[in-house]
Amino acid sequence: MEDRWLSVEEIATYLGVTRDSVYRWVVSKGLPGHKIGRLWKFRKDEVDEWVRSGGAGENDSRRGLNSDQQ
Repeated sequence: MEDRWLSVEEIATYLGVTRDSVYRWVVSKGLPGHKIGRLWKFRKDEVDEWVRSGGAGENDSRRGLNSDQQ
């Protein structure tokens, strides 16, 4: 049953981040999620592809850091 939809909590655990990060990444970084009713659900394969393509990169403008400062 590896092809099931994952919850926010499950995808946060899988990625090793907080639930707040998941919600923030859906809005600001395009984390692929699907809103079903009022719940967000995620496909592991879509999230894996997003990570591989650089979607989870460190370039977050809210941090105020650029590559020279890191």
